[in-house]
Parts: sequence; structure tokens; C-alpha cells
Amino acid sequence: MVYGFHMNKNNQKKIKITKNGPYLVSGNLPLAKEIIMPDENGDPIEWAKGDKYPNQEEYALCRCGQSKNKPYCDGTHAKIGFDGTETATRKNYLDQAEKITGPDLNLTDVENLCSLARFCDRLDGTWEFTKKSDNPESKKLAIQQACNCPSGRLVAWDKKTEKPIEPDFKPSLSLVEDYQLKVSGPIWVKGNVCVESSDGTKYEARNRVTLCRCGKSGNKPFCDGTHLGK
Repeated sequence: MVYGFHMNKNNQKKIKITKNGPYLVSGNLPLAKEIIMPDENGDPIEWAKGDKYPNQEEYALCRCGQSKNKPYCDGTHAKIGFDGTETATRKNYLDQAEKITGPDLNLTDVENLCSLARFCDRLDGTWEFTKKSDNPESKKLAIQQACNCPSGRLVAWDKKTEKPIEPDFKPSLSLVEDYQLKVSGPIWVKGNVCVESSDGTKYEARNRVTLCRCGKSGNKPFCDGTHLGK
């Protein structure tokens, strides 16, 4: 099945969610694999770059998880009667966030955005490191772990400037691969790319979010870790 695209004025970098169908990507957004890499104890510690896909001005990414041409859509969603109903709240991140306060850092946390990348669980965990952020090593680890969170569930904040500490991402998409657990994870959307609902509503543009690509999330369009059998 071939999806037609409406002309994208001003070459806007955008993901349009179709009703019970794929993600329509436009604006020549780069697409590549990104791999979760564990430390010697098996805990995720860093990201590794994977294969890049050919650049395309527009393309359709599978949302039902059943395409035979992954990551691209091949129309299988129509054959299987995929229900892609969007159930995620339209509230902005900070309107949902719990705040954890530390001496040098604060941490905001929206648990229902978790895609189970597990960087936050390494060693004492991001929450404890934040509470001990007057220690340079704890502060460093809290920032590192929060910034490695692909879904943007966790955001570290500098207490002096009251500014978020974010990775410097250009608009792009990554397909998360978790070879350690032998699963493919979500679509990692980086760099404040516009994500538009099937009803035309725009979700809050953020530096990092993760979109479900297994078709089974209970928080569509966002990943909720169901690909790991949550």
C-alpha cells in the first residue's frame, strides 16, 4: 500500500499519525538504528550508532508492528484491523511531572512515558544520584542517566539556572534496538520534531520522545515498554 503525502509547506520536519495506520514522516528526517549498550554487569550505560537508512523526503513507518518491510509500512495494519487509537494525555510534560529535589540538581519524572530503556536503574539509580548531587560523581551520573533516557521521562535540571540539561539533538529519528534483551524498541524522536495526532492536534514538541512501533502500547502514540512484555 502506498501512502500519499500532502505537500509539506516550508519543508517542516513532522510526524503525522494516521488513524489506525502508519506514521507519515516528512521534512527529510534522518533515520538510523541506535543500540542500547550494557556495561560489564549487563546494565545499560551508553548508546551506539547502528545502520543508517537512505535519506528520504517523506516515508511511512510501521505502527502496528506487523509489517513485512519494517521499519516501513506495507499496509498490513489494514489487513489485521489494527486499532491505533491514541490514548495518551495531551497535557504538557511539566503539567504531569513529579519533581525530585537534590542539592545541585532537580529531576522531573513522568512515569507513564517510560519506554524501559533502563539507563536510570544502573548503580544507585538516577533518583538517588539526584538526591546526592552535591557530590560531583553523583551529579555527573544523574545527568548522564537522565540524558540517556530516550523517552524524556526523566529530565535533570540545574538548580542555579533552573534550566533543563538536555542532549544536543538535531531533528532526527532513531530505531531503538535492545540486543541484550533481543527486542526492537520504539522510534526515538529527537530534536523537537512536531508529532501531530490523527485528529490534527499537535503533541508538545520535545527534545526527546519515544513512539510505539510494536502496536501494543497502552499509551499510544508513545511507547510504554510493552515490547519488553511489560
